[in-house]
Amino acid sequence: MRTPFRVGVGATIAATALVLAGCSGGPGDSGPVELTYWGWAPNIEKVVDVWNAEHPDIQVTFVKTDAGDPAVTKLLTAIKAGNGAPDIMQAEYQKIPTLVASDAVLDLADTIDSGLEGKFSDGVWSAVTLGSDAVYAIPQDSGPMMFYYREDIFDQLGLQVPTTWDEYAEVARALHAADPSKYLGTFSSADAGQFAGLTQQAGASWWSIDGNSWGVDIDSAAAQKVAGFWGGLVEEGVIDNQPQYTPEWNAALADGSQVGWVSAVWAPGVLSGNAPETAGKWRMAPLPQWDSSAPATGNWGGSATAVTSQSTHKAEAVEFMTWLNTDPEAVGQLVSVSGLYPADVVDSAEALSKPFDFFSNQPDFYETAAEIAGTVSPFTYGPNVNVAYSAFNDEFGKAAEAKSKQAFIDALAAMQKITLDDLVTTGFATK
Repeated sequence: MRTPFRVGVGATIAATALVLAGCSGGPGDSGPVELTYWGWAPNIEKVVDVWNAEHPDIQVTFVKTDAGDPAVTKLLTAIKAGNGAPDIMQAEYQKIPTLVASDAVLDLADTIDSGLEGKFSDGVWSAVTLGSDAVYAIPQDSGPMMFYYREDIFDQLGLQVPTTWDEYAEVARALHAADPSKYLGTFSSADAGQFAGLTQQAGASWWSIDGNSWGVDIDSAAAQKVAGFWGGLVEEGVIDNQPQYTPEWNAALADGSQVGWVSAVWAPGVLSGNAPETAGKWRMAPLPQWDSSAPATGNWGGSATAVTSQSTHKAEAVEFMTWLNTDPEAVGQLVSVSGLYPADVVDSAEALSKPFDFFSNQPDFYETAAEIAGTVSPFTYGPNVNVAYSAFNDEFGKAAEAKSKQAFIDALAAMQKITLDDLVTTGFATK
């Protein structure tokens, strides 16, 4: 099935790909081909350095950018302006429909190696093909969600690792009562992907496709359950509600006032970068469950690398991206240096045979992660994820400030209307 987009988008992308492929140059007397790569994976520049040392004819400059909506907004702004876009863009899977609909990335199907698809799971590969014969990116990592906690503080206070969300709430209350400076986690109104993954675990899917029509179901019963849960904890004051990735939040990870983090498999890279002195003090466990008899999780993040529609070096970009995401040496460094969970299931086995150094106290880290990854619930992303996520930031930002459970639930209805109205306004067929 071909994913429906606005009329003419597929043709425009195909035509753009042909034009750019025609003017794409290889290394010559004028010097090496120079590529620019925007991304945010921790320490990925060290992996790029390995490529540059081994490939003098194709040199890659890595530029660190923000993740999430800011990254997409920055790229789309550059595409619209007609200049300033990189050759290669790290793109979260949920953003790919938006980038395709905006003519921001190229179809790579005529350039990639024929055996590339076999290195990735069907689910991951479908995220970069959107159900079509096109290939809009090469998968890099995946992001099954899990729970991280400070084992030393749990032991000190006699806390048990929560296995259900009811238990999570009980532990959050007990922890904060024992030490009001400590929280089991934070609700971040700046991280829509985290919230989407939590609703995914509960059985929600924010978009659906029926023939050529898109449906929006952000305000579902499953999502309302999740919103009410977190809104209730914020209203009680037993978890924090500051945004993540701020200097204050980073400091809280380091000083032990953030005792837990609902995150994803890539969290070790963040923890080691922001709180290196806490190595060996954190442990990972499956997310608390809504239904213990049917274990489930969601995805937060996971990303691929795409060639932007402004690049004039498509072939060279694909050569680098293929190496980065499938070469055994590079995949090993994605694990050991960047703390990623590679999407390449064929070439990552050796790299995942021992835990990330930061979690040397948990030798079964990747074995547990693989079990968790096998419980990811289905979820469909739509072509206006950026609109939905922006609406999340606005509506849940107000709800978090109000610290009201009902405000959290009402925020979903506002998101639903904003997202559906945008699909209609921009010309998509809707249910």
